[in-house]
Amino acid sequence: MPRSKRAEFPPPALIARSADLADLCSRLAAEAFVTVDTEFMRERTFWPELCVVQVGGSAETAVIDALAPGLDLAPLGALLADPAVLKVFHAARQDIEIFLLRFGAVPTPLFDTQIAAMVAGFGDQVGYDALVAALAGGQIDKAHRFSDWAARPLSPDQLTYAAADVTHLRGVYESLRTRLERDGRLDWVAEEMAALADPATYRPDPESLWERLRPRTGNRRMLGVLRAIAAWREREAQRANIPRNRMLKDETLLEIAATMPATPEALARARGISRGFAEGRVGASLLAAIAEAKALPEEVLPMPERGRNGPRPSPALISLLKVLLAAKCEQNHVAARLVASSEDIERLAAEEEPNVPALHGWRRDVFGADALALKEGRIGLGVEGRRIRLLAL
Repeated sequence: MPRSKRAEFPPPALIARSADLADLCSRLAAEAFVTVDTEFMRERTFWPELCVVQVGGSAETAVIDALAPGLDLAPLGALLADPAVLKVFHAARQDIEIFLLRFGAVPTPLFDTQIAAMVAGFGDQVGYDALVAALAGGQIDKAHRFSDWAARPLSPDQLTYAAADVTHLRGVYESLRTRLERDGRLDWVAEEMAALADPATYRPDPESLWERLRPRTGNRRMLGVLRAIAAWREREAQRANIPRNRMLKDETLLEIAATMPATPEALARARGISRGFAEGRVGASLLAAIAEAKALPEEVLPMPERGRNGPRPSPALISLLKVLLAAKCEQNHVAARLVASSEDIERLAAEEEPNVPALHGWRRDVFGADALALKEGRIGLGVEGRRIRLLAL
C-alpha cells in the first residue's frame, strides 16, 4: 500500500516487547476507532507471513514487529476482537485473512475505506494515494512499497513508511463517513462489511475451487476430475506452503482434466509437468485423485454452469446492460464494479431473473430493477445532451 511522507506526524513507536504491546493495546482500547494495516510476505508461500502490524490512534501510531523473538501478540488479538473499538482498514481482505489465521477470528467491527470510497462515488479504480490527496491532504511516497519486511532490523525509513498509512487513514475514514452519513449510504457499506466479516470469505471450500477456472465444457466427467484435482492442488499447496500456481498452473489443471491421465508417463505429457513430478510421491497422489474422480457415479458429478451450454445471450443485450449499468452508476455516484460484475451481466442477459447480487438490496434499487425492465422491453435507452437517459416504452 502506498505511503505518505508528511513530516508533522509524530514519530511512530516500534513495539518489539510484550509489555509495550500490552500497554499500547490498553491505551487504544479507549479509542472510538483505530486504523490498522499490515506488511507481510507471500511471494513464495501459500500462507502469508506476518511481518509488521501498524496501528494508529488519535494521538499515536505504532509499528509492531510481529517477528520479534518472544513477542506475545495476544493483546493485539484482544484489541481486534473488542466490539467497542471500530477497526478501520483500506483494502482489508488480505489483512483480515492474516488476522483470521493468526487469531482464529475476523476483526470486529470493521470498516474498509476502499469499499466505502466506491460507495461514495470515487469510482472503480481510485487508489489509496488519490484518496489521501483528496480527503486527507497528503502526498504519497511509494519508495518502500516492495521492501523485504522479513529482514531485520527495520530501518527508520521503513518505520516511517509503514506508520504513515494508518495516520492518513484516520482522515480518509472520517471524511468518507461524513459523506456516507450525508448521502444515507452507511447501510450500503454495512452490507459489504458483512461479507468481509464472514470467515467463509477467507476459507473457500476446496471442492468448489474448480468453478473459478470457468471450464467451457458440458462434459460432467471432466468437470468431476477438474473438481477433484483443483481440491487436491489446494490441499497439497497448503501442506507444502507454496502458492497454488507454483504447485500446478490453472491451464495445466484444465489440460489434465480433459486428458485424464492414468499413468506417470501420460501425466508427464501435460504442459508444466516434469517427469520427476509425475513419477514421484506428489504425482502418484495426483493420479490417485484422478482415478477416484473417474470412478465416481454419474449422479454425483458436478453439473455444468447454468446456461453455459444453452443458447448464448445476445452480445448486443450484454452491451446494452453494460451501458445501463454505467449510466445508473454515474447517476448515483457509485462504482459500477460494486454494483454488478461481468458474470452478473451475462446471467442477467441469459436468464429470466437470476439469483445474483445485482438483483438484491440497494443494488436492485440502483440498477437491477431497471436491468429487468430493459430486458422486458419496458424501458429503453436514449441520449440527452452528453448523458444516457431512460425512456419509458
